[in-house]
Amino acid sequence: MAVTKKGILNKLYVVFVFITLFLVAIIFKLTNIQFSNGEKYRSLSEQLTLRNDTIFANRGSVFSDDGSLLATSMSQYEIRMDAFTIDGEVFEKNIRNLSVELSKMLGNSTSHWETKIRKARNTKNRYLFIARKLGYTDYMKIKSFPIFNLGMYKGGFIAEQSTVRAHPLGKVAERTIGYDDYRGAPGIEGAYRKYLTGKNGLRMKQKIAKGQWKPINDNNEKEPINGKDIVTTLDVNIQDIAHHSLLRQLEFYDAEHGCVVVMETKTGEIKAISNLGRSSAGKYYEKRNYAVYESHEPGSAFKVMAMVVALESGKIDTSTVVDTGTGRYRMYGRYINDSHRGGYGKISAARALEVSSNIGFARLIEENFGEKPEKFINALKNMNLGNKLGLPIKGEGSPEIPAPGDDKWSKNALPSIAYGYNLTLTPLQTLTFYNAIANNGEMVKPKFIKEIRSWNKHVESFDKVVINPSICSKETINKVQEILKNVVVRGTGSRLYSEDFSMAGKTGTARTEYWMDDWETNRRYISSFTGYFPAENPKYSCIVVIHKPNTKTGFYGADVSGPVFKDIAQKIYTTNHTINEIENKTPDFESVKNDFEKYYAISNKELNSIPNVKGMAAMDAISLLENLGLKVNFSGNGKVVEQSLNEGEKLVKGATINIKLS
Repeated sequence: MAVTKKGILNKLYVVFVFITLFLVAIIFKLTNIQFSNGEKYRSLSEQLTLRNDTIFANRGSVFSDDGSLLATSMSQYEIRMDAFTIDGEVFEKNIRNLSVELSKMLGNSTSHWETKIRKARNTKNRYLFIARKLGYTDYMKIKSFPIFNLGMYKGGFIAEQSTVRAHPLGKVAERTIGYDDYRGAPGIEGAYRKYLTGKNGLRMKQKIAKGQWKPINDNNEKEPINGKDIVTTLDVNIQDIAHHSLLRQLEFYDAEHGCVVVMETKTGEIKAISNLGRSSAGKYYEKRNYAVYESHEPGSAFKVMAMVVALESGKIDTSTVVDTGTGRYRMYGRYINDSHRGGYGKISAARALEVSSNIGFARLIEENFGEKPEKFINALKNMNLGNKLGLPIKGEGSPEIPAPGDDKWSKNALPSIAYGYNLTLTPLQTLTFYNAIANNGEMVKPKFIKEIRSWNKHVESFDKVVINPSICSKETINKVQEILKNVVVRGTGSRLYSEDFSMAGKTGTARTEYWMDDWETNRRYISSFTGYFPAENPKYSCIVVIHKPNTKTGFYGADVSGPVFKDIAQKIYTTNHTINEIENKTPDFESVKNDFEKYYAISNKELNSIPNVKGMAAMDAISLLENLGLKVNFSGNGKVVEQSLNEGEKLVKGATINIKLS
């Protein structure tokens, strides 16, 4: 019995020693964790329960040349509620009133909201969804509701801000204004993203139940800095005219797609650009930026380029006679036809351009450059016709003008090029050449942007870029200008002629997809008109291109595209003619400038304390303080002379500041 008791005691001693050693090991491990690896595990814990969420900066806005908004970022708010954190007495006293206000604003009954919020409180839901996609006005309103007006900690009010891109003009000029998102980066938005994109901020959030994350305070860890604004060259009035004029013609002719560009002659500024394609439902919308990317055979529009080369070479003059015969001429085993039945017979080179004779231009160019065609091709390229314009907008199409030795070159290549086939140009490349004719030989690069601004302060300008100071002699320019004027007076564009308003330009009618087997039974054309107005001292140049109009209704450039050109020209003239003559001067007051500079200097800082607004104009002071989240009460008029919260005090959003004006 004694032996047994002794054995039991021995076992107890062993167990005691083991437990003691185990406890010592635990204490040692805890001490080691606390002092040796404590920082490591605390950091790991924070990583698992805390994180910095990105607050995306607002992109800069895009404006027209007169300050109208074309694209801007708008704030949207998602509202949630920590239903558990609210004091019980406060909750019971105000839940009914909160439910009433939510019902009025968001719909559903008062009892629906009260039941929903009470259930969330009972289940300790700290991230109850209330509403999403609220604008700033609604956000400020819901923030003032009972309980919510106590803020995050006492009222459980959680608001998360996001931004969306809005286009006030809707689909008008959508492809040129562009976007910069998952769809890509076309247009102005994509080309100038380095200016428009701001710097993102950070907001600390804590992980709560069900994998959700909740902001831990009202202030951001790092405030976002918004992007800069872009002022474009687009004129909203001209854009509206161009868009609707093109749309009406596309619908009337049941065409596949089309584009219009209006350019300011002297500067190259693009005042309007519309690109409309037909959907499967038959509706037209901004489908692709055809004016920039789509290279196609220009047809008769290219005869102007051929005429300039021929005149500049000295091989012909406007009076040089060419025999167009009866309207059908065989060259290198292939027939060339004129649109006029019976032909024009023997006519001058100038008249050949006025009536757009394919035979006339094929013979003039072949007979004068046939032995050395490279001279003709090189002359075209010396006028920058073989090069891209170097547009900042993504996707510019490549011009193609074959030369002797190229795969596309043959005996028929030169006469075909003379009247606009066997080569390709984009509409904007064609317009740039015509604009140089209107601009007395100076070829300027199409320009989409005037300047970059930040908080309405100038940052960077974009000046006129000259591609070629003189594409040809002044003598040649004068002759071609006269012919283009006569095209409208007595040539293929005579149906556009108006005694009240002068225009100059060239019709274009080109076959397309003529290599396909069904072309004879289903003919397809590209109709165009390119020119400028007024004919004397041109203000604007313009190109209209319409693809595949219904041939039963019409297909010639003068019938399909010409009326769009005339409509745009006359509406611009009648709406802007007098206004453009008025000198627009803005008075420069030094006091106003100083006030704005003070406002700009303060508002451009990341503020965590009350700023000094004494001496600031009332409008600027109130705007600045409200943007900081303060409630502003003011009395009097003029500038701020007193403020109730002193400079440097901690900024508490929702606090009230009283300012006195004098």
